[in-house]
Amino acid sequence: MTDSQKPCIELLIAAPRGFCAGVDRAIQIVERAIELHGAPVYVRHEIVHNKYVVDTLKAKGAVFVDELDQVPDGVHVVFSAHGVPKSVPAAAQDRGLSYFDATCPLVSKVHRQAERLVAAGRQILFIGHAGHPEVIGTFGQVPTGAMTLIETEEDARAVTPADPGNLAFLTQTTLSVDDTAAILAILQERFPDIVAPKADDICYATSNRQAAVRAIATSCDLVLVIGAPNSSNSLRLAEVAEREGTSAKLIQRADDLDFEWLWGVGTLGITAGASAPEVLVREVIDRIATRYDINERMVETAQESIVFKLPRGLEAA
Repeated sequence: MTDSQKPCIELLIAAPRGFCAGVDRAIQIVERAIELHGAPVYVRHEIVHNKYVVDTLKAKGAVFVDELDQVPDGVHVVFSAHGVPKSVPAAAQDRGLSYFDATCPLVSKVHRQAERLVAAGRQILFIGHAGHPEVIGTFGQVPTGAMTLIETEEDARAVTPADPGNLAFLTQTTLSVDDTAAILAILQERFPDIVAPKADDICYATSNRQAAVRAIATSCDLVLVIGAPNSSNSLRLAEVAEREGTSAKLIQRADDLDFEWLWGVGTLGITAGASAPEVLVREVIDRIATRYDINERMVETAQESIVFKLPRGLEAA
């Protein structure tokens, strides 16, 4: 097929998309730890939920493990951006391991709120997804039983706290804005005195990326979300598109694209989860360009300028 015979496709590229400040900081922490201390540097869990990022860091000398007991003595270890229970750094200290904590500062903010609320004697209803590393890390900041997980509207209707007048809520940072609002409406109706966090726990990057998808979805026949299947914020982007009535596909790399999906598609939306680098977006667009003439247009709904400082000792690496 010659270029003149290619069908045309309109691309609406959401902005903001891709890396957020917390992900960028976490990757820099691993890279600078390797620069300073040499390979290998061990990382507990995926530093962020993206295979391309993990494989790139492996090539530079990072070794990824599931648990701390897989880390040998005498090496440096990094904790992932999702945050860890307090027991993890405590165990590292007990073993004399040097560690860097790459927990996103916005997740750390939720951790500190949880501690303060429990210290004030409040029971916390925590809105999040069971088993997600961020949820496990946040629950690990407070004594067992101090928080109750709320995953769905049904959970919000069914929860029966011992002291309904002494409640607070917190949320995972990567949730669906719409789903969370629906759950909170139920909790606030049932428990009018429930204490809210001073600022929304759903992070700016999650909210901005969902708003950007919402802005393009109704103009698209299909939305491609570039991200990992275990990435909460990427999954939520696909859900946002579908809630607007537009089909969505979650893909990790260009090779995952099935051209059959594009049959009859005149306008295609593209976005990327907060742990997906821009190189993967361009890779997908380049693959589409092998079969289509592309008219590419960016739709920007917000500008982001947030940068998080690196941990002490890594700034000047």
